[in-house]
Amino acid sequence: MDLSNAQWRKASRSTDNGGECVEISSLADIIAVRDSKNPTGSTLAFSTGAWRSFTEGLKRL
Repeated sequence: MDLSNAQWRKASRSTDNGGECVEISSLADIIAVRDSKNPTGSTLAFSTGAWRSFTEGLKRL
């Protein structure tokens, strides 16, 4: 997956304290997630449906 043109944004619930942030990028039908402290490291990729299910599940916690 080519993420060279991805526009990353910090998750709204991430903290700026200590750099503990998750960044998200929407690419067509994929949501990419990475650790802001290691932007060249591994990236997780989810379908938009899987991401929606994940975030809806978090809201119920």
